Amino acid sequence: MRSRLKSVRLTLGIVLVVVSIALVGFPSTAVSQKKKLREPDVIFVPTPQKVVDKMLEIAKVSKNDVVYDLGCGDGRIVVTAAKKYGCKAVGFDIDPKRVKESLENVKKNQVEHLVEIKQEDIFTLDLSKATVVTLYLLPSLNVKLLPQLEKMKPGSRIVSHSFEIEGVIPEKTVKVTADGYERTIYYFVTPLKKAKKE
Repeated sequence: MRSRLKSVRLTLGIVLVVVSIALVGFPSTAVSQKKKLREPDVIFVPTPQKVVDKMLEIAKVSKNDVVYDLGCGDGRIVVTAAKKYGCKAVGFDIDPKRVKESLENVKKNQVEHLVEIKQEDIFTLDLSKATVVTLYLLPSLNVKLLPQLEKMKPGSRIVSHSFEIEGVIPEKTVKVTADGYERTIYYFVTPLKKAKKE
């Protein structure tokens, strides 16, 4: 009787283990299946604060705007937008180090109620909720973002530090001297004006 009871308990134990694995999976497979983000496309070079201020000024940011910074670095653009204009802002970066720095910057400036920082791949984002998008990316990356930028609501503004968007005509370009160098800011409004192909 005892040996039979032991056998039943052992069978029940095996069944429970099998069911647990089926429901949650092996720990090793759970880790390997977790989505891993790509390496950053560019190295982090901070936008000088003078340029940040000018970008937001050119975009005519107000408290009613939602600012998205794609590749937010240390979060200075979204923090400035929230502090200066009282608007909501979201910073996106693929690099966990930058996300950590941005979160610290948000906390230090006490704008947690207005600013979100997210670790995401900018090329997978839905930009339709943004009214202003800020960029400091390479020209090839700006072009890669075009399909997403073109889906933004009419009248949305895009400001790019140093690099234009190939094939798109800016509404205006503004020169700013910061840290001893002349910088260019490109300003676009949706729907974007495409250059005529020759």
